[in-house]
Amino acid sequence: SLAAAFGDDTVEVEANSVLVVAPGVLPEQTNNLPRDPFDLAVADVLGLRELKDVIEAAAEDDDVKGIYLDTERLSAAPASVKSLRESILRFRESGKFVLTHAKYYGQGSYYLASAADAVYLNPTGLLDARGYGATIPFFKGTFDKLGVDVNVVYAGDFKSAGEPFFRESISDSNRLQTREYLEDLWSVWLDDVSAARAIERPELERITEGFELRSDDDALAYGLVDGLWYKDQVLDELRRLIGLEDDDDIETVDAAAYATTIDEVNLLSRDRIAVVYAEGGIIDGPSEPGSIGDAKYAKLVRELRQDDKVKAIVMRINSGGGSAMASENIWREVQLARDQGIPVVASMGDVAASGGYYIAAATDSIIAQPNTITGSIGVVAIVPNFNGFMEEKLGVTFDTVNTGRASNALTPVIPYSDDDLAFLDESIDEIYALFVQRVADNRGMTTERVRQLAKGRVYTGEDALELGLVDALGDLDAAIATAARMAGLDLEDARVAEYPKIKSPREQLIAELTGEDDGDETLSISEALLRRELGQAYETLAATRRLASARGPQMILVEQPSIR
Repeated sequence: SLAAAFGDDTVEVEANSVLVVAPGVLPEQTNNLPRDPFDLAVADVLGLRELKDVIEAAAEDDDVKGIYLDTERLSAAPASVKSLRESILRFRESGKFVLTHAKYYGQGSYYLASAADAVYLNPTGLLDARGYGATIPFFKGTFDKLGVDVNVVYAGDFKSAGEPFFRESISDSNRLQTREYLEDLWSVWLDDVSAARAIERPELERITEGFELRSDDDALAYGLVDGLWYKDQVLDELRRLIGLEDDDDIETVDAAAYATTIDEVNLLSRDRIAVVYAEGGIIDGPSEPGSIGDAKYAKLVRELRQDDKVKAIVMRINSGGGSAMASENIWREVQLARDQGIPVVASMGDVAASGGYYIAAATDSIIAQPNTITGSIGVVAIVPNFNGFMEEKLGVTFDTVNTGRASNALTPVIPYSDDDLAFLDESIDEIYALFVQRVADNRGMTTERVRQLAKGRVYTGEDALELGLVDALGDLDAAIATAARMAGLDLEDARVAEYPKIKSPREQLIAELTGEDDGDETLSISEALLRRELGQAYETLAATRRLASARGPQMILVEQPSIR
């Protein structure tokens, strides 16, 4: 068969092996991101939970003597890194070593690396830690030059998603909320690194925020690294830790390969806890990996609530929101699951804001991490008008014939009237009122109190707990344990099943070539070819498509600014 032609991927872990953990992009669920089905040589991209499972299993495996942690390709947000970091710390409790080495540590990679027993930096390398800062691009000047009038209608003074389209700088309200959540995120970094490296927090603040780390020698002098070593010295240290001779080969196994050796348990259990990974932008209709289409996710939750084997559902949300309509449709199915008596728990990842929080508001209990970004209870509509561009830049004019005064309302090549903009205002206010009511009903608050907390304002998980927007702090495992307790299940006997089912690139290609593709979870061959051809420019095309396909008001947190 075609599948057999690809061979069997079996891995055998040798005695005295070192597990290589080298996270790059860190999706919530394994392979839940657009992948090239032609790139069959690439390993699976482990999701956060599976990578944590690998580390936990390795702690109990006598053949694995320790971990070599490679952070140089890490590209993940603070909450995901914190969760992975805690797994590294628990691994160390087994008595096994964790060693890390890099030519360069950024703030995110060093935060993870600081969980290791020993942190080594390449001579002439750099540890770059100066505090978090946000960089936000603004496009008003570009649209002005093009003659494009972008109308932004929003509910909530802090709803900043539309600001780049009608402002040239950060508003006072957005500057305030951005500063507050950056300070909270940085506080977590300082607390955890201070504890790991036995450096008093005030001293660590002075070093980092004062820009004292200017060379490799500074990193060593301040105790942030344990040595300035070349890679050969690190290999010698690994041999010493394992008990090998100087010329012995070091047996290594990477995390993705090791994952294939872990036996899944409780497959025959009737009782099941379903973990639904809702990751990416919330959009109308179907979706590919890395996005949340209401057609797919509403159907998925519906199937789970109709399955008598499913005793509880955990919605793992890592999303800044998106379509208001799609958020409402997914909310409806989650609410129906609760109405049937199925406990539903929300677990917040890096971001669960705006439409992401809207979905969470349908659950029985919300669990966030301290450095989760959440809230942003507000609505925005971004409506461009191209009349000036078409007429002034291209010389194209438009005329109309109407049967009613509003027949051509909100046509993007005809100047918008006051009535058009008033209609948008009314629509946004209506959806905002519904959003506020949903939160009030679920959180046991008055609508007045929710409106005080809403206004599109962003909070960290820690702040959201104090304000009553979440119920507890913890990671996905804590949410699963909560769901089991609410369903009266013993976690030892229950099966944790993950949804949606994600195809590997190999499985995607086989499905397309054999005509068995269900059209739901794959990146089509034509799209994969386009991605290959355009390279980095593909993301610009994808962003344009998302903007063009957006229908109606959006419950969206502006894409997290570049945080360094």
